[in-house]
Amino acid sequence: MSRTKVAVVILNWNGLKLLKTYLPEVVANSEVEGVEVIVADNNSDDGSVEYIKENFPDVKLILLDKNYGFAGGYNKALHQIDAEYFLLLNSDVAPGENWLPPLIEMMDSDPETAACAPKIRSYKEPEMFEYAGAAGGFIDKYGFPFCRGRIFDVLEKDEGQYDEPIPVFWGSGAALMIRSEIYNGYGGLDEDFFAHMEEIDLCWRILNRGYRIMSVTQSVVYHLGGGTLNQQNSHKTYLNFRNNLYMLVKNLPEKKFRRRLLIRMLLDGIAGLHFLAKGEFAFFSAVLKAHFSFYKNLGSMLRKRKKQLPEVNKDIHDEIFNGSLVWHFFFKKQRTFKELK
Repeated sequence: MSRTKVAVVILNWNGLKLLKTYLPEVVANSEVEGVEVIVADNNSDDGSVEYIKENFPDVKLILLDKNYGFAGGYNKALHQIDAEYFLLLNSDVAPGENWLPPLIEMMDSDPETAACAPKIRSYKEPEMFEYAGAAGGFIDKYGFPFCRGRIFDVLEKDEGQYDEPIPVFWGSGAALMIRSEIYNGYGGLDEDFFAHMEEIDLCWRILNRGYRIMSVTQSVVYHLGGGTLNQQNSHKTYLNFRNNLYMLVKNLPEKKFRRRLLIRMLLDGIAGLHFLAKGEFAFFSAVLKAHFSFYKNLGSMLRKRKKQLPEVNKDIHDEIFNGSLVWHFFFKKQRTFKELK
């Protein structure tokens, strides 16, 4: 059997409603030679598997024995797939027409590009960028993620202002094409994250080895967002705060490690006090819980850092904004990507 060129892999857990809405569009817009659509199921019990078997017999199913989360689910599923490129696709994403050829062309044309991501617009408001990835992801020097087209919760209208394909710091796990050899060779997604920011951690590890991540804006997908946890969910706040600290410990260069981690932890404390002052006790508790979990697992993250450091051959990245996003956004009132200098 010949190797698949691209495996479009959707991870599902009790997402029957989403599959009914989005899977038909994925299948219809992925009829490209060498492309296979696969659903990896995290042991759903809502009829998802039966729905796929009855309505999409050409979609391959990988059945996992329990819910391994986003990171673990993808790792276990992708180890069972033989393809040149993996394309991780959320179950609440509708690809636009002709979305795959620009991504494949980018990967084929440049062996130094380890991964690439399409432009992500909102499914509900198609003229707007979507929170999860917009036109490519970046971080500031303290680890706060943002995008071309989205800073914190401020979303821009897509008017073509970010149509230039450029190197970015991270591509969203909502729709990310990556070389299978690199994904498998660099350990895939970190399962200690469970969900949220694990794709940023993976992209950082890739960049530290000298590869590129590209935003390919000729390809467009439409993301519902919040299909598993919406932005106002305190558990998502917990995961984001904890996982951001995990990511910094694992990947910051040695000379910047302690100072930047300390400042980030102080900024988290300010955020927690802000939640408390607003009476948002669930979110204040989420920040506290995130830090206690981080301290508990710090030894494990430091061991991962020690293991990864000898493999780093590039630790200065132009894709990291050398400033504080908090300062520029809240104090300098710079609310768009183009305003950041």
